[in-house]
Amino acid sequence: MSADGGGSGLPSGDVSDRSVPGGGPLTGTLSVPGDKSISHRALLLAALAEGVSTITGLSPGDDVARTRQAIAALGAEVDHDGPVVRVTGGRSRLGAPSDPIDMGNSGTGLRLLAGVAATLDGTTVLTGDGSLRGRPMDRVAEPLVRMGAGMSGQGERCLPPVDVSGGPLRGIDYTPPMASAQVKSAVLLAGIAAEGETVVREPVATRAHTEEMLATAGADIAIERVGGGRVIRVRRSELSAGAFTVPGDPSQAAFWVVGGVIVPGSLVTVSGIHLGPERLGFLGVLRRMGATIEMEESGDGTGSLTSYSCLLQGTVVESHEIPSLDEVPVLAVAAAVAHGTTRFRDVSELRVKESDRLDGTVDLVRAFGGQAEAEGDDLVVQGSGGPLRPGRVDARGDHRLAMAAAIAGAACPERGAVTTITGWDSVATSYPGFADDLEHLRSPSPVDR
Repeated sequence: MSADGGGSGLPSGDVSDRSVPGGGPLTGTLSVPGDKSISHRALLLAALAEGVSTITGLSPGDDVARTRQAIAALGAEVDHDGPVVRVTGGRSRLGAPSDPIDMGNSGTGLRLLAGVAATLDGTTVLTGDGSLRGRPMDRVAEPLVRMGAGMSGQGERCLPPVDVSGGPLRGIDYTPPMASAQVKSAVLLAGIAAEGETVVREPVATRAHTEEMLATAGADIAIERVGGGRVIRVRRSELSAGAFTVPGDPSQAAFWVVGGVIVPGSLVTVSGIHLGPERLGFLGVLRRMGATIEMEESGDGTGSLTSYSCLLQGTVVESHEIPSLDEVPVLAVAAAVAHGTTRFRDVSELRVKESDRLDGTVDLVRAFGGQAEAEGDDLVVQGSGGPLRPGRVDARGDHRLAMAAAIAGAACPERGAVTTITGWDSVATSYPGFADDLEHLRSPSPVDR
């Protein structure tokens, strides 16, 4: 689907608007785009590795396209052969480009790329769109500067555009002040070019893609589980080229899993997704609320999830259950139709996502007739135990708010009722075909995708 949503079969007005009808079940099987987090990392590791790497299944969204363009700007050679991307990399090829690198809306791409740029000669300038230029990079700058790099941005929070100057790096022993796979990854990517040992200590384990993929690429790395967290140790390493296969994105699958649960009469299967435990916290939350969700493992770290419509009860969700907080908006939609109160504790990190996602989620729930409040760092949703009503939602340029609103719109049971979502074009950053997939589930063909 193009950024304006053409060809989806759903009515729309302005090119940035999306109209979503309710009144029917979601049924069928589909696959979701390649995991965005793994896609970013596959491209960066391929650029650093000596030789030719192949990547299959990259996310088609604009965020990952920005990282693909970024490694080419650094000096890697990037070629396409149908669904396969070939990257010819190696440190001898890489250096700071003369022009700024525009990362669009991709905070993950910019923060991880800062860790790579810290290992290169010269100064790399990283910038992005208006949303990204409002997102703090101090959390990455602090450890990278401690390692010997230079990193400066705008104001006290080091807002983009940022200048990252490479230099002789030294290992550090670092405990991130917040649960952040992005900060951890930036430090580890710098650590493979640093003197001595770099240690990252996570009190709460976040997605382990970077350390696992570094190990596969031949890095000198050790990973230890400690309580509910993890300690990762890495030393200077040369990476080997290889073949990366990117599985489906569980954070994108969450929208369809919730849709299967809250849209009356639904039965939805999402196949081929990554089943890493740090990525599936939303399943535990939904099951605790009473959802029926089946998991079928394929034996290679991937599998399928099938959800059925059912009644839900409110619950308490701790932030460590879903460290990235990516699934909070669509879980809040589920909470709005549940019986009783759901409290998402300590989710202030939502305020520094692509938008102020905490306030945006409150407005999202209210737009459909639900009750929600931000109480300090908590999000509180008072479920009605009944249906949602269609509304008009401003997605604030935030893809996850837009897709959560689409699921809420589909859950409105009145046939012919229509929800309008403004700012729908933000979905192109991560899931360009979302509207097509929604239409597929509303009108399944005899042979599902």
